Amino acid sequence: MKMNCREIRQLLEPFADGELDLVRHMQLEEHLAGCTTCAGQLTNLQSLRSTIAAPSLYHVAPSALRERMTQSPALLAPKTEPRSAVRSPRSTAMMVASLLVVAGASFSTGILASRSGASADDQLIANVVTDHVRSIQVDHLMDVASTDRHTVKPWFQGKLDFAPQVPDLSEQDFVLSGGRLDVLADHVVAALVYHRRLHVINVLVRPSSEPDSREERILLRQGFHLRNWVQAGMSYWAVSDLNDEELDEFVTQFRRAVGPEKS
Repeated sequence: MKMNCREIRQLLEPFADGELDLVRHMQLEEHLAGCTTCAGQLTNLQSLRSTIAAPSLYHVAPSALRERMTQSPALLAPKTEPRSAVRSPRSTAMMVASLLVVAGASFSTGILASRSGASADDQLIANVVTDHVRSIQVDHLMDVASTDRHTVKPWFQGKLDFAPQVPDLSEQDFVLSGGRLDVLADHVVAALVYHRRLHVINVLVRPSSEPDSREERILLRQGFHLRNWVQAGMSYWAVSDLNDEELDEFVTQFRRAVGPEKS
């Protein structure tokens, strides 16, 4: 029995890894030979994996940044947190190590972009995409996993010099999943994680002195959709493989929930 496109796309990853049995493998090969859409999805997947596996991305973070992060009392001091969010010394060390990996990747991306003559804005956009990809691939999607904004928002206290807004958009079918610390342009930022179905939406937040944006910047990089705007003293980057229409809906609901207040 022939499989439809939806079934095929669910098997693209094991197909690329050579994990399917012979019958399924031949079924996918037959389908891909006649379906340019699914074949394109496979090409994008293979391209993404090649990019992630590139040795040039695995640079050591700058020594000054490594020292700041490993010696930061905010990262290493014990905190009283809800049971679901309490971390052991080992997991805290792993969090710092994960941040250093991301920082090294962002630093590496900046070097590569500089060598190619890319602008600072292009480098920043590349870093946003890198952070999103690595959050999924390096198992660093969340440091605190919770659908409760009253758990996620307090978790950032003492770890950042600002307090990010954490809207609850579950009624709009954008489910808060948690948050983490991340690195963007050599600065530690807040990353809020939402899901719509199986799609991950990362929202990177950091302070900004720029005026509020009336409209969002709309970007597409490496198959990922990005939205960037400034609101109430904060710069926001939303990135996902979600389609444009649904991502725009997410941003609209997010901005509405954040409101004009600084926090």
